[in-house]
Amino acid sequence: MATVSDAFYGILRHHGVKAVFGNPGSNELSFLTGLPDDIPYYLVLQEGAAIAIADGFAQASGTIGFLNLHAASGTGNAMGCMTNTADCHTPMVVMAGQQARRYVPVGAMLTNVDPVKLADPLVKWSGEPLRPQDGPALVSKGLMLADSAPRGVVYLSVPLDDWTEPAEEGALTHLLDRGVDGAPVVPRKALDTLVRALDGASAPALVLGPGADTEEGFRAAVTLAERARLPVWIAPSPPRSPFPTRHRCYQGQLPSAAGAIADVLAPYDVVVCVGAPVFRYHAPSTDEFLRPGVSVYAVTDDPDEAARAPFGRISVGDPSDALVRIAAAVAPSERPWPAERAIAAADTSGPHFTTEAILDAVEAGKNDDTVIALEWTSSDLVRDRLTITRAKSLFYCAAGGLGWGLPAAIGLRLGNPGRPVVALIGDGAMQYTPAALWTAARHNVAVTFVVCTNTKYRALQEFSEILHVPEGDYLDISGLNVLDIARGYGVQTHRAESLDDLTEYIRKGMSATGPRLVEILQR
Repeated sequence: MATVSDAFYGILRHHGVKAVFGNPGSNELSFLTGLPDDIPYYLVLQEGAAIAIADGFAQASGTIGFLNLHAASGTGNAMGCMTNTADCHTPMVVMAGQQARRYVPVGAMLTNVDPVKLADPLVKWSGEPLRPQDGPALVSKGLMLADSAPRGVVYLSVPLDDWTEPAEEGALTHLLDRGVDGAPVVPRKALDTLVRALDGASAPALVLGPGADTEEGFRAAVTLAERARLPVWIAPSPPRSPFPTRHRCYQGQLPSAAGAIADVLAPYDVVVCVGAPVFRYHAPSTDEFLRPGVSVYAVTDDPDEAARAPFGRISVGDPSDALVRIAAAVAPSERPWPAERAIAAADTSGPHFTTEAILDAVEAGKNDDTVIALEWTSSDLVRDRLTITRAKSLFYCAAGGLGWGLPAAIGLRLGNPGRPVVALIGDGAMQYTPAALWTAARHNVAVTFVVCTNTKYRALQEFSEILHVPEGDYLDISGLNVLDIARGYGVQTHRAESLDDLTEYIRKGMSATGPRLVEILQR
């Protein structure tokens, strides 16, 4: 007779789960006892790193991420990076172990107290089985909810003594035969209204977000921009790069302050935003959200994003599907092509190098297949110096929470081993989840980590100027040795003494067979 454990793993296979990532404790050992040979378990030394690796894996592979954590303490440690997973709409099931059923009512040590509330508001749904036999049905529900629009995180708590209990054979048969098909799409009437607005505009523009960064969406965005000769902007604080950065229509990233965005969009009469919230503001501003005379139309697959937008006509549906249909329906335009962006030459003097010069050195060493995991906040506003030519080529922490980028790079390589991965990490960001390097070394994951060292939280220093915060040594992080840290986890290391040295290190990383880390000094 099949056990709850057998049924559970059968359902994971049925929904295409390819791997389990985690940092288990005593509550989870029973779950691991039944781990089958065809679903690998990647042990990670810290929970924030574990969810980021699972996140990167899910985004790169196009499958549902599955994360195994230890009760409330493990869940809590993961929630910092869970903000990025939730904001990026990564499909993810987080499963934590509950104490034995007879111990839960008496509050024994490691009881997962009120688990259905624990991960709120970052999850779409939480559950805990009322009976051991309910566990397979709940994980089936969780997997389908995680992968349904808008995709996101679900949370499941399972008592440690459930796994060896007999499963209900009849119920399991039905669970392995069911599925949820279909993704919401924008109604034709709403899309016709949007297309008419574009065709009738005198100065239209296109704004793209992470929801457009699919193979279909990327191609359709290029077709639409060329057919209608649209200037193309990327929505503020972008976690992805959904348009070619060297295309003649590309204009760059929108700023993150309300007034600054309004100023950039002021020359346009119709703005179409696809696959992004309208908008993700960050820098403080008391200015108006939009200048008079500008009409905004948008498409998102998240009803909450649509409802909270302070302006615009928002349609709910699949952004990539909408781009394909808009590109096919819009009238060809003879308006002048948008002015092409110029990239200023970088100051290449050393031995501490500018952000622009380091990005150019990375650009010279990578190829068009390279995937960039970015958590080097100094480069946020100039990251377009990197050439992006295809979908799913750049990933950034969607909620801005540090500690995601380094482990996510490992997941990105595991999820799509055919593409080389370069992680651009600040020396401050590296300290949040350095334990992920051990997982990269243990499983020989070929990622090239580039750590840019300036011995300070530079992004916070720049923000301090905006907020008129006095300077102080509270943002100084000198005294760290990133190479010693990486070597301690078993990763090959190098210090680049020149930009050419960095370029050559990146170039060799395109065919590397294991993890490597290089440090370069930044101004």
